[in-house]
Amino acid sequence: MNKTIIATDLAPAAVGTYSQGVAVNGTYYFSGQIGIEPKSGELAAGFDAQLNQIMKNIDGLLTSQNLKREDIIKTSIFLTDLGNFAAVNIAYTEFFKAPYPARSTVEVSKLPKGALVEIEVIAAK
Repeated sequence: MNKTIIATDLAPAAVGTYSQGVAVNGTYYFSGQIGIEPKSGELAAGFDAQLNQIMKNIDGLLTSQNLKREDIIKTSIFLTDLGNFAAVNIAYTEFFKAPYPARSTVEVSKLPKGALVEIEVIAAK
């Protein structure tokens, strides 16, 4: 197995004992992103701002590995309020082009740092 740990300043540093991502044999498993601005370490205020920052963070992770959005094959979305599901769908149409990656979305009671949404992605070359 060829395993590489991913670390970049193009996305927020880990807020716990985990890596920003791990690449194994051409598949990239990125840790969940919340709406933290990488340079300041501050969480964006409000759902839409957090969602926008998450998409920027995902772009940063992808860029660090010479990947594109089209290389994402699966996303997992965690919402503290499933009522925001429609807003996620709108953001998806702005971030992704069809055909869309596979996706799971679940409601959770809490997220790190009081975030309202978290998204993790898996990409492949």
